Amino acid sequence: MAVRKIKPVTPGQRNKIISAFDGITGTSPDKSLLRPHRKSGGRNVTGRRTMRYIGGGHKRMYRVIDFQRNKDGMHATIKSIEYDPNRSSRIALVVYEDGEKRYIICPIGLKVGQKIVSGKEATPEIGNTLFLNDIPLGTVVHNIELKPGKGAALARSAGTYAQLSAREGKYATIKLPSGETRVVLTTCRATIGTVSNPDHNLEKSGKAGRSRWQGRRPRTRGVAMNPVDHPMGGGEGKASGGHPRSRRGIPAKGFKTRDKKKYSAKQILERRKK
Repeated sequence: MAVRKIKPVTPGQRNKIISAFDGITGTSPDKSLLRPHRKSGGRNVTGRRTMRYIGGGHKRMYRVIDFQRNKDGMHATIKSIEYDPNRSSRIALVVYEDGEKRYIICPIGLKVGQKIVSGKEATPEIGNTLFLNDIPLGTVVHNIELKPGKGAALARSAGTYAQLSAREGKYATIKLPSGETRVVLTTCRATIGTVSNPDHNLEKSGKAGRSRWQGRRPRTRGVAMNPVDHPMGGGEGKASGGHPRSRRGIPAKGFKTRDKKKYSAKQILERRKK
């Protein structure tokens, strides 16, 4: 999962660094696992624009990902590793013994032809999904559930992983990629290994047009607006704009916005590092 720097034959390619796509084996997605991916353009059901700087972008089809991994005890074979335009990681097409096909998030080290399994009988090997109660302490995991049976919610993006550090009673302690340490029920599932494409953070688009391909429109700076439009707007000349804050006046740097009475606050042992 390396990156490659483009030869600067045009201005848009001078600073462009993209993925080498070296681990991909599949050329086209499985049609049975595709769904329409409709764009909103930042507009709600009445047609009014409620989110700015959204619009355009290349057409995509959504790949249905199996985040639950609930076919316990049945082995699946890795058929291909594919690119997914909807996420930063790679995905793997797996075929179960009964013929059913599913997409999963591909971890580093997963090879075509390899067999994976989930459930109580699974061994703690890369790609296998186990209950947190059955995973050895110190193991690196990803795709962690927050509620049993709901599906993976934590450590799903490219190159991320969490570490199972302790178990006590019905809770397991997990250190997340952000540095946060929290407890999760031991009846939740997690997949062994680190999410693929770890060099994703080294990529550079090289030009503004690539953001437009992804459906992102140009963002207007707050200091360039009028006072009626933004708290940082107005002033003679190029004024600094005062303290950095959002359009609604919420401070942007260091201000905590998390609700102190949130139900999951008691599950967080240590907040993420700033």
